[in-house]
Amino acid sequence: MTFLILILGFVFLIKGADLFVEGAASIARKFNVPSMIIGLTIVAMGTSAPEAAVSITSSLAGQNDMSVANIVGSNFFNILIVLGVSSIIAKLPVEKNTLKKDSPFLIIVSAMLLFFAIDFNISRIEGILFLVVFTYFLISTIKSAKKSTSEEQVSGGETAVAIEATPVKEVPMATTIILSIVGIVGIVLGGDMVVKSATTIATSFGMSPNLVGLTIVAVGTSLPEFVTSVIATKKGETEIAIGNVIGSNIFNILLILGLASTISPITISAFAIFDIIFMLAITILLHIFMRRDRSLVKSEGIILIVLYVLYMAYTIMR
Repeated sequence: MTFLILILGFVFLIKGADLFVEGAASIARKFNVPSMIIGLTIVAMGTSAPEAAVSITSSLAGQNDMSVANIVGSNFFNILIVLGVSSIIAKLPVEKNTLKKDSPFLIIVSAMLLFFAIDFNISRIEGILFLVVFTYFLISTIKSAKKSTSEEQVSGGETAVAIEATPVKEVPMATTIILSIVGIVGIVLGGDMVVKSATTIATSFGMSPNLVGLTIVAVGTSLPEFVTSVIATKKGETEIAIGNVIGSNIFNILLILGLASTISPITISAFAIFDIIFMLAITILLHIFMRRDRSLVKSEGIILIVLYVLYMAYTIMR
């Protein structure tokens, strides 16, 4: 029964995020917000909503290990499995801006998390600092998107990158508001179900909340990123896969851990510190792979997947 509640919780999380994105993006379009900005803000936040629900709920429930492990585990999964599988399906080209700005920024943010966690605690002040940096990142991204859109309009070109995973249908305003509200309810309810059922599973099997967060919960909450990137790659929109993962990982650390630690200071375990070090290491490795020939190829994807399998085996045995 507990496993059924866990699965049902994941369904609420993912479907809730999907409804929220559809409703919110539709509302934004009605107010003539550019689609690129919708993608970089609402859609990106929507795919990170399951992680947000689980981590914030865990923090409020005093399950600090699961709160941090969910974020770190999701970032593992995004880099090693989402990009690993996507690069096996097709070669993933890397945009110049990603190499110069986004990827280095993700490395800095990951190092910032390690620096804050090194004393086995993320305080409210550090959580607020995360949110301040996130605000800077969001404003900078929106300004960059507006500038890019303006330049394309002047030159008469078309937007090369389709940010949104799926087109948003034009529906009445009342319907879009209802969709957004239902989506938020689904996210909150799903997050609560996942945390409670995962905690019960951890207790009954003698598993630590950290292990459950790194494996079952992290994989479940990362499904939106996985589906978005794999479908985009199959459709030939290969540049979306890398941008989706890097953007999601930045959101996970700055926004989600920022909110969670601002609500309730997070205590970090020694195992979590080691996991954060590994997360930083694979983030640097990803940057090195991308810099080789400004792309991710099949052989690198295989290496990423093998690293995930090996680290998960080590995590289970420790």
